Amino acid sequence: MIKKCLFPVAGYGTRFLPATKSMPKEMLPVVNKPLVQYGVEEAIEAGMNTCAMVTGRGKRSIADHFDINYELEHQISGTGKEVYLDSIRNVLDNGIFTMVRQREMLGLGHAILTGHSLIGNEPFGVILSDDLCINDGPGVLSQMAELYKQFRCSIVAIQEVPEDQVHKYGVIAGEPLKDGIYRVDSMVEKPDPKDAPSNLAIIGRYILTPDIFDIIRDTPPGANGELQLTDALQTQAKQGCVMAYKFKGRRFDCGSVPGFVEATNYVYENIYQKEQG
Repeated sequence: MIKKCLFPVAGYGTRFLPATKSMPKEMLPVVNKPLVQYGVEEAIEAGMNTCAMVTGRGKRSIADHFDINYELEHQISGTGKEVYLDSIRNVLDNGIFTMVRQREMLGLGHAILTGHSLIGNEPFGVILSDDLCINDGPGVLSQMAELYKQFRCSIVAIQEVPEDQVHKYGVIAGEPLKDGIYRVDSMVEKPDPKDAPSNLAIIGRYILTPDIFDIIRDTPPGANGELQLTDALQTQAKQGCVMAYKFKGRRFDCGSVPGFVEATNYVYENIYQKEQG
């Protein structure tokens, strides 16, 4: 039903300087795979095999990663090292990759709008690679795609966060419909903890309906003078319907150094070592 997923990958990754001075933060490896590949695998699992990348200057290695490296393939062909390419070969066999460049960093809403030409007039997923989600069962985007079949409206993934952390997120308030599912009444981007409507924070997984593009165009700049997707979703919630879903799985904030280290340790201990036997 939903075939495309948008990846905003144009950010500077300043919290990881100097590593990200010449290397995209989305290419930082969690053990043996870059963050963006985890996201792409999640999208493909959800049936969204057309991956639309909104990139920026200095991000060429993302495009190179999702392409064949003939010299490398030739050098390790027939050796025991060839098995290390299995995961990316599977991605390349099952994914379609399109790219457009975001010329200025003007907020997540602006990045989404930049990807309009790649998405067209259809519903689509969004994955922020900073949020690494690990699941024993279906991935977060697969869970949300199933919900979309029922509600046919925009859906945001949420989780409870400590009250002293709400200022880092978009936060929702809404009517609980059933366990873990809310109809959104309002949402605020990076609120002061005393003004936050709840501790239900939006994380980097969305399903958006195509009317969001026109809403973003009509949305004035918000926090930090940027076009905030949260503001556009607030308008969409008032005009129609936005659902929030408390997803199943574990999420790591890989946009922060502590979260990235935690994710690396978890993946090494619980996934990588098992795969290595």
